[in-house]
Amino acid sequence: MTTATQPAPGGTEQQGLVERHRQLPRFALAGLFAVGAVVGVLASVLTGFNLVLAVIYAVVLGTLSVYVASRSVEGSRKAVDRLVTCVVTTAFAVAMVPLVSLIWTVLGRGLRRLDGEFFNSSMLGVVGEGGGAYHAILGTLIITGLTALISVPIGLLTAIYIVEYGTGRLKKAITFLVDVMTGIPSIVAGLFAFALFAIFFGPGVRLGIMGATALSVLMIPVVVRSSEEVLKLVPNELREAAYALGVPKWRTIVKVVIPTAIAGLATAVTLAIARVIGETAPLLITVGIINGTNLDPIDGRMATLPVFAYYQLTQPGFPPEFAIDRAWTAALILIILVMALNVVARLISRFFAPKTGR
Repeated sequence: MTTATQPAPGGTEQQGLVERHRQLPRFALAGLFAVGAVVGVLASVLTGFNLVLAVIYAVVLGTLSVYVASRSVEGSRKAVDRLVTCVVTTAFAVAMVPLVSLIWTVLGRGLRRLDGEFFNSSMLGVVGEGGGAYHAILGTLIITGLTALISVPIGLLTAIYIVEYGTGRLKKAITFLVDVMTGIPSIVAGLFAFALFAIFFGPGVRLGIMGATALSVLMIPVVVRSSEEVLKLVPNELREAAYALGVPKWRTIVKVVIPTAIAGLATAVTLAIARVIGETAPLLITVGIINGTNLDPIDGRMATLPVFAYYQLTQPGFPPEFAIDRAWTAALILIILVMALNVVARLISRFFAPKTGR
């Protein structure tokens, strides 16, 4: 009869069990990191205080203290896990620093002129204090709306063709061109729209529709790529079930594919609009700036928030403080618009997504 061998005391299996059960509490990890961070700050102070070096010393010594303590108590595997966790958390914190700094600065500078006058008056006849961005806000909304009106049908239909109909070299060529358009600089889109309209209206023309055309060049590839990925997520079983019932392909797309993907498509469109609403370079070339209110996109120059902020900052006049405050407030409004569009995209994705289960 064979006798099962028992692992010797202190063997590998027993060591693994000990490593598995011995864990440092969370407050101990936080305390160890804090101690290492304090030592790092003190080291920076002793060698000549520098904020950046102090942060680097604090993070490095705090991470090392956690790693050494975890290795001595919990074992090497858990220590490596703690080390990677500290590195990832540090990377996240570093990535958040410019974002938080940007939001803090824009809020601090932009709230000074966030009043009723800023929303119901233009810059016509204003020199120095006062004035607002009423004309620029309306111009931004009109041009962005025209951009969406041009880009969304073209982008969605192109994505449907690539996913549902496209085959062979034509599909590859369209996909390649869309990828190339995704990476073109925004200034190139502005130059293209300017050259296109200069052929028909002569050089020096500035129109709101020109800005919408330039932004459409930037928005269409975003809509195409996002919508393409969303349409690919629709299960083929739904298409095959419709075909088995004798439903034509076009009707299957209209009645099955698009309703299933409507939440993702709406999200893609909303994020694409948020992508172009803050573009400045194309609008500098194609639309220009005016101090009054012009709501006709096919009749002369129009004001937009990005260009308004640019001119208020680069040509502030004297005294410059009032124009700079208006520029920061315009930037704050742009950030609010982009955040609102992102919130709308998330709500659409949440409430219009296909319901699963009973």
